[in-house]
Amino acid sequence: MAKSKTAYFCQSCGYESAKWLGKCPSCSQWNTFVEEVVEKSTSAIPTWKTESSSSRRVSKPSRVNEIQASTETRILTGDQELDRVLGGGLVEGSLVLIGGEPGIGKSTLMLQLALSLKGKKLLYISGEESEQQIKMRAERIVKNPSADCYILTETSTQNIFKQIEILEPEILIVDSIQTLHSSHIDSTPGSVSQVRECTAELLRFAKETGTPIFLIGHITKDGAIAGPKILEHMVDTVLQFEGDRHHVYRILRSIKNRFGAAAELGIYEMQGSGLREVSNPSEILLSQREEELSGIAIAAMLEGARPMLIETQALVSHAAYGTPQRSATGFDTKRMNMLLAVLEKRCGFRLSTQDVFLNIAGGIRVEDPAIDLAVLIAIISSHEDIPVSSKNCFAAEVGLSGEIRAVNRIEQRIAEADKLGFETIYISKYNLKGLALEKYQLEVKAVSKIEEVFNLIFG
Repeated sequence: MAKSKTAYFCQSCGYESAKWLGKCPSCSQWNTFVEEVVEKSTSAIPTWKTESSSSRRVSKPSRVNEIQASTETRILTGDQELDRVLGGGLVEGSLVLIGGEPGIGKSTLMLQLALSLKGKKLLYISGEESEQQIKMRAERIVKNPSADCYILTETSTQNIFKQIEILEPEILIVDSIQTLHSSHIDSTPGSVSQVRECTAELLRFAKETGTPIFLIGHITKDGAIAGPKILEHMVDTVLQFEGDRHHVYRILRSIKNRFGAAAELGIYEMQGSGLREVSNPSEILLSQREEELSGIAIAAMLEGARPMLIETQALVSHAAYGTPQRSATGFDTKRMNMLLAVLEKRCGFRLSTQDVFLNIAGGIRVEDPAIDLAVLIAIISSHEDIPVSSKNCFAAEVGLSGEIRAVNRIEQRIAEADKLGFETIYISKYNLKGLALEKYQLEVKAVSKIEEVFNLIFG
């Protein structure tokens, strides 16, 4: 039996050394070297990796036109929000990584999926909770749990693969990847080496057996998924579970997806009995107010393939302490400063001595440039203390010269506003080409300059 060969690698930059060093010669970081196995012994091959499976993976070059294209088989999880974010369902043999802050609901989401999925044998591996803790949460989430859901509390990958070989599950959930450890690596669980090795073993298992795997990952204080950056490159899909623990709404956002769009979004409501899917997010993103208030404008935005109407709130007041403050929640502050400069240069509004606060209602973060016009309208509405009708919405980008620029997929934005009962939507006149206005009940107003919008809204 050949002896395993080990080397030392820096966890920060990947520098390799034959012996342990206190300070990395490459990146000058201290105490970052960990021991890793370079050549494994023959006994280190997992039990699921047989000789026949290794021989089947021997491949040879093929011409592109000779390759037979086949559509990937997808498994519907029963959770419409999760299926949408995954691109239409769970792909066989895919590796999905879900990250989020502690207590945000990652384990609840995955346990809810495990208990409600029918017709599939599922193994839920937990390295953080005992079987009794999972049972208590399961009784609170689902009254009639699936009989094909199995719970395993284990952290050793070698023992996990032995149980997988006996049970032969069709779907695997690991909570969490930072708690697993492999005997091939001598470092502690959660280290860069252990996370990379455990993920690599699960990846080989998923690809060779066609078993989809969900990995729950911790995040650092900076918001990035803990472990090496290569972890996000190894997996097929990276999902981010966001939200404020003091609010009830949670957002499942797709950051990377090899089998679908990488900008999809799913919204959940956290309840005592688990997470409830929010099929119409515009209802929660638009406040129900009895009277018209200044500083509020509605924007028609797109998040992935889903159109949504959100409420932009602005507050403009005189700077009491001399230096004006600029603060934005859910919106890029630099872009807000650019839009304020457009207002001063092109429209003559003096905002250099004003405090400007901007908030996107619902706690979501928006990167769609189509809300530029709504942001400007909300700021001017607050500055002049003139309310904007709640039956108006806006979908246009604003350029540095004050022009109203066209945005993509305008039909979906108009259809969503029409469905929710809005009476008027303001768009760029460059979006009118090929647009059939007769099929919409609301009035579509096309504008080309920011001054036109102000004259139509504020007179």
